[in-house]
Amino acid sequence: MEQHQKAPPQIKNAAQFLRGALKARVGALNGKRLDYFKGKSAIKALLSPAYQKAKDVPPVQDEQQAIAVLSAVNAFAFFLRVQRGGPSGSSNSSPKILQIIQEQKFAADEYYVWFFEGSQWTTYAGGILMVAIMLAGVMFPLWPPIMRLGVWYLSIAMLGLIGLFFAIAIVRLIFYVVTLIVASPGIWIFPKLFADVGFVESFIPLWEWDLPKKKTKKSKKGEKSEKRKGKAVSTNGGGAFIEEVEESGDSRPQSRSARVEDVEDEDA
Repeated sequence: MEQHQKAPPQIKNAAQFLRGALKARVGALNGKRLDYFKGKSAIKALLSPAYQKAKDVPPVQDEQQAIAVLSAVNAFAFFLRVQRGGPSGSSNSSPKILQIIQEQKFAADEYYVWFFEGSQWTTYAGGILMVAIMLAGVMFPLWPPIMRLGVWYLSIAMLGLIGLFFAIAIVRLIFYVVTLIVASPGIWIFPKLFADVGFVESFIPLWEWDLPKKKTKKSKKGEKSEKRKGKAVSTNGGGAFIEEVEESGDSRPQSRSARVEDVEDEDA
């Protein structure tokens, strides 16, 4: 953006530091996914020891100075103040909907969306690397025989690993079905094989029973409260009824859990 070019060098360096220091949250602005952050996080970043070690940046000693620097960065549209709404999709984990607010100011409790990508050298390096890989693939027939043989062995090894993965998945499924019939509720081999964990953690533990998930505490409390509710039983033509009272949370023992009251006969 043109406003970025007009910013003083210290403000650019401060924006560059914030772009790398702040944890990125992904939001949806006009159908595009952009990173955003909360003002409080930016203040903490400028007050951190890492910012004090940064070179050629505006000095920040307290929260007021941090807010002043962030307001200056906001004035050059490195980030803009937005209003955060609900999820953009059906899932709660979908990016939040963002909408730009016309009145721009910096506050700790507000949200701000980035319009500054920071240093682009990684993007350029990645593009050059992709072009080099494509050229190397096209020139494969011109490679020396030793390199082509090495690539062949490497491809066979990769195919072997993929085949081994599918074989493990099929074997664990067959073993689970057999144990489900023989020894319910069944046993999973490598229960975390498809979980969102690291490579080593995917094979730990070796096996595990397929037990149902435990109910949450809230559901247990709800069941207990339902059990504690009393039931009133009355006689249609009689002169008394018995009513069970709810058990209180007091630790002292109750003298009685039911009481008998005399009522007037309606036919009298």
